[in-house]
Amino acid sequence: MFLGTRLGTEFLPNLDEGVIWIRANLPPGTSLEKSAQVASEMRALIQRHPEVLVVGSQTGRNEAGTDPFGPNRNELLITLKPYSTWAPGRTKQDLVADLRRELNQEIPGILLNFTQPIIDTVTESVTGSSADLAVIVRGPDLAELRRLADQTLSMIRAVPGAADSSIEQETDQPGLRIQVDRSCIARYGLNVDDLNHMIESAVGGAAIGTVFEGDRRFDITVRYAPEWRSDARRLSEMLVRTTEGGQVPLSQLADIRVVNGASIILRRENQRAIAVRTNIVNRDQGGFVADAQRQLSREISLPAGYQVNWGGQFENLDRARRRLYLIIPVTIAMIFTLLFFAFNSTSNALLVLMNVPFSVVGGILLLYARDIHLSVSAAVGFISLFGVAVMSGVLVLGAKYQLRPCLILILVAMLGMVPAARAVGIGSDVQRPLATVVVGGLLSTLLLTLLALPILYYLIARRKAA
Repeated sequence: MFLGTRLGTEFLPNLDEGVIWIRANLPPGTSLEKSAQVASEMRALIQRHPEVLVVGSQTGRNEAGTDPFGPNRNELLITLKPYSTWAPGRTKQDLVADLRRELNQEIPGILLNFTQPIIDTVTESVTGSSADLAVIVRGPDLAELRRLADQTLSMIRAVPGAADSSIEQETDQPGLRIQVDRSCIARYGLNVDDLNHMIESAVGGAAIGTVFEGDRRFDITVRYAPEWRSDARRLSEMLVRTTEGGQVPLSQLADIRVVNGASIILRRENQRAIAVRTNIVNRDQGGFVADAQRQLSREISLPAGYQVNWGGQFENLDRARRRLYLIIPVTIAMIFTLLFFAFNSTSNALLVLMNVPFSVVGGILLLYARDIHLSVSAAVGFISLFGVAVMSGVLVLGAKYQLRPCLILILVAMLGMVPAARAVGIGSDVQRPLATVVVGGLLSTLLLTLLALPILYYLIARRKAA
């Protein structure tokens, strides 16, 4: 029980996909050309490592335009050489640590996030953030949210184990705000849609025709020249045709100014929110979040109407933990019910059920010895272990010569899981905790079932006889 409280907790072990996915954000306002140049420098720096096979990068949003990323965003996919060709003792975690240190030193102001493609996509789809932990602050005012997020970020970075910490939403960006004077445009017989269409055509472009190249079709789009559409003063000189045929400058119909504002507004449960993200290295998720929650309650006072949620992969861990608190007791209760109907005796059913804590002993010991955190994978291993452990107890109570059937049952099941417990290849990270629990649990079951269970049975039988 003492060692069980010392085990770290996590949702799932870090599944090694054999590649590295880097999200790199440069300071807001970085041009596309400069961002592409930095991406080239990053590829050259990464390629210097002998463990790297190929590096590919993408600047800005993807071709489909489904992600609203600016030109300051770079994403890099690093394909690695087979681990068998790496220097002895060199691990993927070592490579990631070296890349994180070198990129931060060589490119000032960059914000990095090291992850993997599959886990990045799945976690972001389920929880809204691909990070190990996302501290999501919700409330009505964006300026206050930004202030609280800055305080939270400073606090998170001080917690041991934090890496790649940042605020997911960029700071306020300058933008052109055109506030239409409705009473003024009404005097000229215009409406807001007329002005919107003109401004959209001038800045974004309007399709005026189509050109064909074989099977391919392209829109012919026209818009203002860059020196006109990027200058607020010149844009205000745009002439708007009235219903009577006259022309009026846009500056007389609307207030045009450059103001700072949010480029992305996150909403969670219909409230404005801002997320502080961090990855966790060299420690468990549960322990890290417990420390962060204590720090936040001590250092940050939330105004009325503001609240904090803990998301990212930790959100999956919290959800799985609540389910396991229900599933494991129900499983044990069902096992006891079946044993009671089999023996028609509460004492015998409880005796056989003692194999459950017998099996837990070995599972926890081996997890602790191998420095493996308690995860959903390990919890599934414990549930599977309970059935085999109880079966061995049934054999002890039901057989006159119980040693041979117990040895066959437990040893075959245990030896069958040893290769999975010792596996180190790609994809073995999830199965290793499960197999470790089963091997350790069956070993303790074998010893305690043959030693402790007969003693307990003898004591209870002698008491009944008396």
